[in-house]
Amino acid sequence: MKRRIYWLMPDAASARRVMHDLVQARVDAAHIHFVGPEGEDMRGLHAANVWQTSDLVPAAKNGLVIGGGVGAVSGLVAALAFPLTADGPQWEMAAALAVLGGLVGAWSSSMIGISIPSPRLARFESAIAAGRMLLMVDLPPARVAEIEALLERAHPEARFAGDERMIPAFP
Repeated sequence: MKRRIYWLMPDAASARRVMHDLVQARVDAAHIHFVGPEGEDMRGLHAANVWQTSDLVPAAKNGLVIGGGVGAVSGLVAALAFPLTADGPQWEMAAALAVLGGLVGAWSSSMIGISIPSPRLARFESAIAAGRMLLMVDLPPARVAEIEALLERAHPEARFAGDERMIPAFP
């Protein structure tokens, strides 16, 4: 598990300096994500993608569970009420419909979730709209204090904006 820390930068130039310092401190660039105002020049920065900025993963998980449940119930009804042969219920049909329902549910929910902004970033919307840059860094817990100290020391213009303790290693 990783821990995500959030910092707000006043502008893109400051964000580029922070990016350089984090890479120099051997933080993998794939774990550094920036979110800026619409139309901001993100050259030299690792911009956050839909994994970090949308509700994609929670929506897909919910769709998988709900679709799988609906598919399982539909499959049980179909297996018991409409057997394909006179030998008895078709349990394979129930299992196949449960899997199919889970897949369709996950896919359709992820299509909706990708268009919904992440609730984790809602508290930063006003700062980003005002022109500030949000930095998200995913770190092993053992490196958090070191990186926070580096940012406090080297970037007094940056402001610590919080952390999350339970971030999966992927994404």
